Amino acid sequence: MKTFKVLSALLAYPEPDLLAHMDELVEVLSGEMLLPAAEHQVLLRFMGNLARLDPLDAQERYVSLFDRNRSLSLHLYEHIHGESRERGQAMVELGALYRLHGVEISAAELPDYLPLLLEFLSMLPIKAAASLLGEAVHVVAALREKLALRDSPYAAVLAAVETLSATPAERAAVEEVLAMLTLEADGLEALDRQWEEEAVRFTAAGGPDTAAHAASCAG
Repeated sequence: MKTFKVLSALLAYPEPDLLAHMDELVEVLSGEMLLPAAEHQVLLRFMGNLARLDPLDAQERYVSLFDRNRSLSLHLYEHIHGESRERGQAMVELGALYRLHGVEISAAELPDYLPLLLEFLSMLPIKAAASLLGEAVHVVAALREKLALRDSPYAAVLAAVETLSATPAERAAVEEVLAMLTLEADGLEALDRQWEEEAVRFTAAGGPDTAAHAASCAG
């Protein structure tokens, strides 16, 4: 389902090509109509506002949120396992799931990166995608809440992702995620550790460029 692919693109680093193809992404969402009406409309407003931003302003806003705040990391297992050994094992298992479906990722890519996961889900039947997303929906919900507390418009994208899950997020699980990476995790030392892991974007080395990604959504 291309809706997953569109959401993946919206959570990736906003290169100018992404902003230029926004109308095509809107057409995809309106054509599939997988999102509930309320979330659909809020997301369309987000996309319209994003497309009107100067690319440098859009990029600075993105970096200031997701790159400078570990508590907002788009690497899902950060919010579950932190730096524990369990995170590595979970990565291995998720990477194996990708390979099982014929998806090979580069050594530089981390399989728990949310845009990458959404790209993968776009390749699956809708029921399978929704079920797999349900295993991580509590992390998505926690990120949405954190972004909403900052009055970030990116909360609209996480809210849209959340609606595609086969099951709603359980409140107790969301609270556990919120307690894992608090604002204290956004200190310089914590950020240094995060950057050492070479967080992956689709626009980074080895990933498809944003223009091709947007075109594949619309094609």
